Amino acid sequence: MTPVHAPIASFYDEVLRELITALGAALFLGNLWALLRRSHDADRVAARTVERGRPGSPVRSPARPGERRELAQAPVARTVAYMVLGFVVMIAGIASIVAM
Repeated sequence: MTPVHAPIASFYDEVLRELITALGAALFLGNLWALLRRSHDADRVAARTVERGRPGSPVRSPARPGERRELAQAPVARTVAYMVLGFVVMIAGIASIVAM
């Protein structure tokens, strides 16, 4: 009869490792997508700014005087920093899954 070994890690440890990996991958890929779409976002915000400036524009409503401002583009330094952070977290999660 072969001996039955107890699992080294519990179910919750494995799920936590997978969640950390997924969180790092989402942070990395989301910021990569934002970096790739920078020029498209700048064009979109510029077109919207022109719409707001036209007299009688429905975008410029007196009922909403304090609209929130949008960033024209994703800031490069912040985006790259979050990409690096996401990559490090993703690699640490993968390493913890493989090391188990």
